[in-house]
Amino acid sequence: MTQRLGVNVDHVATLRQARKTTYPDPVTAAALAELAGAGQITVHLREDRRHIQERDLRVLRETVQTLLNLEMAASPEMVKAAYEHKPDVVTLVPERREELTTEGGLDVSSQKDLVARTVKTLKDGDIVVSLFIDPDLDQVKAAHRISADRIELHTGRYCEARSEKERLRELARIVDAAKAATKLGLGCAAGHGLNYENVRPIARIGEIDELNIGHAIVARAVLVGFERAVREMAELLRSP
Repeated sequence: MTQRLGVNVDHVATLRQARKTTYPDPVTAAALAELAGAGQITVHLREDRRHIQERDLRVLRETVQTLLNLEMAASPEMVKAAYEHKPDVVTLVPERREELTTEGGLDVSSQKDLVARTVKTLKDGDIVVSLFIDPDLDQVKAAHRISADRIELHTGRYCEARSEKERLRELARIVDAAKAATKLGLGCAAGHGLNYENVRPIARIGEIDELNIGHAIVARAVLVGFERAVREMAELLRSP
């Protein structure tokens, strides 16, 4: 099975916001990504608006031809944005203003009531809900108990492993979590830190139906162009 490639265009907006200009436009990048084979566009509307802005989300909702996945915190402000723009999927993620990027998965077990309320509210608005969690069996079970539709497994520890032994251990955790999710009827995605060198073992996991990749693609696109960067990643997913 070939996973759907979700291209995260946040860091196109990061370049734009660095100079507070109107370019490069993440909306244009999203269109190029779809032309190159992306099956989903992913954006994270952060509470501090460090990259993606409301305008981006509004225009993307009007122009994305595949699926639009909105990453967001489980907060009333973000739920309001989701109801206004109606992405195809909302992925609930943990968020701290001090972090450079998302540092880990959502702790569903310890925030069960808040996350469950947010999941229900979003599903009442006919929005598919995914939870970004660590590859931990207890977190997978917690996601199932609160009726999430999907999960996205945090691959950061796998990507940052410093030894082959550690990398294989983290890969095994991802495999086990993906298998558990499938048995529970949850759709399963994966992402965070994946790049052109480490994505193939994750792409071989049959239970994972989607990979969300952003920084690596945007970084490569600076050098080779956006369409080529996306096509090269899509090819790795097709022939792992």
